[in-house]
Amino acid sequence: MLLGAMAPGPDFVIVTRNTMLSGRRAGVSSAAGIGLGVFVWAALSGFGVAGLLAASARAFTIVKLAGAIYLVYLGVRALLAARRGAYETPDAAGVRPVGARAGFRQGLVSNLLNPKAAVFFLALMPQFLPAAPAVADTLELSTLTAIVTGGWFVVLVMGIATLRHVFTRTRVRRAADLAMGTVLVALGLRIAVAAN
Repeated sequence: MLLGAMAPGPDFVIVTRNTMLSGRRAGVSSAAGIGLGVFVWAALSGFGVAGLLAASARAFTIVKLAGAIYLVYLGVRALLAARRGAYETPDAAGVRPVGARAGFRQGLVSNLLNPKAAVFFLALMPQFLPAAPAVADTLELSTLTAIVTGGWFVVLVMGIATLRHVFTRTRVRRAADLAMGTVLVALGLRIAVAAN
């Protein structure tokens, strides 16, 4: 579970960008959103619902395209921010470009619209559940998976947040937005054109 969480992908990019540009609170909120998304995918896999998604080419394609569009949207927003370059620094009240609610939403939506998460959990979950799992078994494993994933991203947030003073400089923020935006658009396009 931990190795799966640590693999770079859209969740990693979103947590990294939100932490670099908006601080620890936005990063932890993004991690919490991802953790909830992982819980949902793990639970759906344990109950067999994700298998329906994986078996239905149409449903898989719809989720895949929705996820790709969302990643491209986030990437284009980052690229536009890099182009404008008029960054505001947090004021004394702690107002940040990406708040906790937006960070949570970005983490949750990017994870839920990632069809590869469904396939990952569909392949992983049955190996750790009994042949006839009870609801409690599935929920317990889903909760553990969400805690491990969320925990990894919180550790990542804390590491990035220690260097945040570097990331608040306008040139660094512009470069980060340019890099992260490019990666998000590329991931979105890759997901869109990937074969089912």
